[in-house]
Amino acid sequence: MAYWLFKSEPFKFSWQMLKDLGDKGQEWDGVRNYAARNNMRAMKIGDKGFFYHSNEGLAVVGIVEVVALAHVDSTADNPTWECVDIKAVRDVPRPVTLEMVKTTPELADTALVKLSRLSVQPVTEAEYELICAMGGVENPPRSP
Repeated sequence: MAYWLFKSEPFKFSWQMLKDLGDKGQEWDGVRNYAARNNMRAMKIGDKGFFYHSNEGLAVVGIVEVVALAHVDSTADNPTWECVDIKAVRDVPRPVTLEMVKTTPELADTALVKLSRLSVQPVTEAEYELICAMGGVENPPRSP
């Protein structure tokens, strides 16, 4: 099972904007970091992840699902840059803030804490379960 975290500045692309797109979802374009791109290359259809508002809000606000495998980013001048498509699955009833993550000992080694600038990050199954519980997500959707 694989889980992920996708960061976005809400004034550029917010959780609500992704929700408004419905099942068609959105290409997770514009990522120009090799580690983040490689994370997207490792994703499978149906993988779940968190939508995280960065810079403004600093919180996990939703759960997403990967709906298209890595492909060339339509906004890139170079085919080196790839992305996946994701769709909104579910709100996180109580957004889980970065401060909450940092003060939870079991989450001290998360990529969100250790690799704070990485825009697409892996999340372990245990981290996913704990963050869902902290956010009041009952019966969280699982990756295949």
